[in-house]
Amino acid sequence: MTLEERIKSTIRDVQDYPKPGILFKDITPVLADPELLRAVAKEMADHFRARKIDAIAAVEARGFILGGILAHELGCSFLPVRKVGKLPYTTLSEKYTLEYGTAAIEMHVDAVKRGWNVLIHDDLLATGGTAGAAGRLVKQSGGVVAGFSFLINLSFLPGQARLEQEFGIIPDCLVTY
Repeated sequence: MTLEERIKSTIRDVQDYPKPGILFKDITPVLADPELLRAVAKEMADHFRARKIDAIAAVEARGFILGGILAHELGCSFLPVRKVGKLPYTTLSEKYTLEYGTAAIEMHVDAVKRGWNVLIHDDLLATGGTAGAAGRLVKQSGGVVAGFSFLINLSFLPGQARLEQEFGIIPDCLVTY
């Protein structure tokens, strides 16, 4: 069985969560399997070992889990990207569009050093709105978006095309639905 097949057979589908009509991809069973979690972390890190990555900018909340492991594996900094009002120091903020309305994410104003190569990580790529906003925050801070990393890509949504168009980068995803 391939790693993608192992991951897919372990991810739990939760119907109508967080709202009716949504099929939620629950990664907690992957996280609960130490052997599979190690394999996922190694595979994700291996995709970026040959590149100079200075930091992982991980999007809250589920992006923090594998983002922290990736930072450890690659020996680089971990930068939390959070919802507005959740970081204690001066922040930069970036808005992005949701299906109905807008939201915003923040990172500390001094998180990214000028010229750093930053890998954006989140657990799932759907519309690309959050990841795109994280990428714009990195650029606004003087960093370089070195790549995008996701456990899951929902290929029936426009996230991959959106990130490719805005950043010229093909996102790296272990599992595609």
